[in-house]
This record gives sequence, structure tokens and C-alpha cells, in this order.
Amino acid sequence: MSASTQTEATVPPAAASAASAAPAQGLGRHSHALDNIITIAKREITGYFASPVAYVFIVIFLLLAGFFTFMVGKFFDRHEASLSSFFVWHPWLYLFLVPAVGMRLWSEERRLGTIELLLTMPVTAWQAIVGKFAASWAFLALALALTFPMVITVCYLGKPDLGVMFCGYVGSVFLAGAYLAISCMTSAITRNQVISFILSVVACLFLILAGWPPVTELFSQWAPNWLVEFVAGFSVMPHFESVQRGVLDSRDLTFFLSLIVFSLFTTGVIIRSHRAG
Repeated sequence: MSASTQTEATVPPAAASAASAAPAQGLGRHSHALDNIITIAKREITGYFASPVAYVFIVIFLLLAGFFTFMVGKFFDRHEASLSSFFVWHPWLYLFLVPAVGMRLWSEERRLGTIELLLTMPVTAWQAIVGKFAASWAFLALALALTFPMVITVCYLGKPDLGVMFCGYVGSVFLAGAYLAISCMTSAITRNQVISFILSVVACLFLILAGWPPVTELFSQWAPNWLVEFVAGFSVMPHFESVQRGVLDSRDLTFFLSLIVFSLFTTGVIIRSHRAG
């Protein structure tokens, strides 16, 4: 028998089984983390619809969306088969509605003292953050999906570009996700929901006005151009308007995803600091 054959024959069965079990353990950890995220998301969704708050929010959102589209946006006076008068108001509509959804995510947990109970469970901070954020984002997407009668109306009145409308909805979902991530961050800062709401509105308003031409022109009168361009780069408006026109550019989606990831990462840092304290 050769030396190589002897070496193969003397490999302990326990070592071989451990080596084969390592990938399975890693897969099990990922599966366990996903189960924790889904459990927390279900808990949040149940909390939304356990009270009239969710239904009131959806009704208010649909009424305001219809009012801005048909009354303020003069939908019928445009004589065009598109939802441009619908999507153009979303940055301003979400400015108050999304913080109203996100202000309770962590502020309520801190006020009731349940954040300590949540974080002492076999759940990591990032799993709790992702689970809460995913549930609230899904709730906002559901409210947006309920505007489908507008799509039916446009299709009945003319022959719209369905691709442009689809891009508009995609951009709206990502915009709501960016606002929600910021609201999640401000909610982790304080246990007062009103303060969380105000902070998130101010932060989201900055993301709107940063690239608004009247603001940049006023800012450029005393600030250097590189600083004006740097601040304007944080604006959500150019990216949302690009997607709204029917262009799904990876740079626009990357901007929204980067904003979401950064805000959720900051939320994790804030929560871990509270936990350490």
C-alpha cells in the first residue's frame, strides 16, 4: 500500500464529518437569521393592522394622492395619457406621510422599555433593524399599490407608455424607502415620537431642497461651486425625476440604496450605543 493510500485511510471519520457539516452550519445560521427577520417583520405588520392607524394612513394617502393628481395637478386638463401629475407630488407627499410611519419604529420601543427585551432575545441588532424596516417598507408599498385605479383610468382614457408608469412606481418605492430609512434613524435617536417626526421631516426636506434650482442659485452666491455641487449631490430630486421619465439607471438606484444602507447602518450604531449604555 502506498503512502498516499495510507494517509487517506487514516483520516478520522469525525474530521470528515465535521468538514462536511461546516457549510451546513453556515447555511443554518443564514436560515436562522432570515427566520428572525421574518418573525420581526410579521410582528410589525401585525402591529400596524391591529389598530386603526394603518387604515387611516392608507385612506389619507389615497385621498391626498387623488387630490394632488386630479385637482392640483389638473390631470384632465393635461390631455395626456400619463401619470406625471401623480408622481411629481410624491417627494412632497412622502415628506410628511413616511415620517409618520417611521417615527414609532424605535421611539415606541424605547418609550415602553421593550427595546431591552427585544435586544436580549436571540436576535441581533441588524436583524431587528432589517425586520422593522422591511415591514414598514412593505406597508408603504402596499399603500402605493392601492393606487392602481389611476393606472386603469389612464389606460381607459388613452394608450400610455406602461414602461414609464412602471419606472415611476419603482422610483416611488425607492424614494419612500429612502425617507423611511432616515425616519428609522431619527426614531432611534429619541424616545419622543414627535421629535423623531420633526427630525425626519427636516432631514427629508434637506434631501429635496439640496438640488432645487432656487436654493442652489441662492447658495452659489456666497459658496464656492464645488461646495454647491457637493451639497446638490445629496438631492433625491434629480434621481427620482430621472426614474420618473422611464429611465432605470443603475446610478439612480444605487443612490437610493446607498442612502438606505447608510441610514440603517447609522441606526445600528445608535442602537448598539444605547445597548452598551
